Formats: sequence, C-alpha cells, structure tokens
Amino acid sequence: MEELLIVTTGGTIDKIYFDDKSDFQIGDPQIGRILQELGVAFRFSVIPIIRKDSLHISDADRELIRATIAAQAARHVLITHGTDSMVETAKALASITDKTIVMTGALNPARFRGSDAEFNIGCAVGAVQSLPTGIYIAMNGRIWDPAKVRKNVAANRFEAIA
Repeated sequence: MEELLIVTTGGTIDKIYFDDKSDFQIGDPQIGRILQELGVAFRFSVIPIIRKDSLHISDADRELIRATIAAQAARHVLITHGTDSMVETAKALASITDKTIVMTGALNPARFRGSDAEFNIGCAVGAVQSLPTGIYIAMNGRIWDPAKVRKNVAANRFEAIA
C-alpha cells in the first residue's frame, strides 16, 4: 500500500456530546489523531468531506463522496461514516471498481473511554491492505459485503442478512 486515503464523513466516531443539553455536534475527524498516536508504519492523508450524522447524509452527499474518491489516485481508501446509513453509502460507491474501499465507524464516539472506534479502525486498516478491489464494511470485528449486511439498531451491531 503506497498511501492510504482516508475520507471522513462525520458520524458517531467524531461526535462530541454535551451532557447539559443532551445534544451533540460532529467534531474534527479523529482518525488522523488515532493513527498518529498508534505510530502506524504507513503514509496516510485525510480528506474531511462532510460532517454529518449518517441519518442526514443525502444522495447528493453520497455522490460527492463517490466522485471525490473516484478522482483520487489512491487505490486503498478507508471511509469513516456513521453506522445508520453506512450500508446505503457503500452501495452508492459500487461504480468504483479499481479501488479497495473499506468503510468503518463507531457505535460510541472515539473521544469516549471504551469506544469501539480504535478497534474498528484497526480492523479496517488491515482489511484495506489485504482485500481485493471492492467495497467492504468493517464493523464489530468482521468484514462485511454491503449487499449482505444490515445494522440491527435494537442490538446496536451489524449482522448478516438472512
């Protein structure tokens, strides 16, 4: 892998919560800081495209994400994305056939102790380096085909479609 392109779109992984208001906002992308703190042995660049909860990502946003990735020379792409509409965005990227793209996110903000963010990012980094070209989702310690997975909101995890 010559260089990993990281595209950030917001989502829980980058959320900042305000207890006094029971409100949140999407903060700065956390993945660059996480990778630097872990001392990774590869080059990466981060393109923050949007800062939205994935429930608010529109078809126009998905097209912006697709066009941005398609225009980049990098063959290995990691996308941080909110979990609620991650599968929908993954399907919108299907026309990109010459890159390995892995999407990941977090069920708890990266700023929170016990967040799954670092684990999911690590899983995604390993996947993007070892998988053939295609679109994948790395969540809950597994690599998923977007056509065969869904988020189980009640159980707060990804699972295979029966």
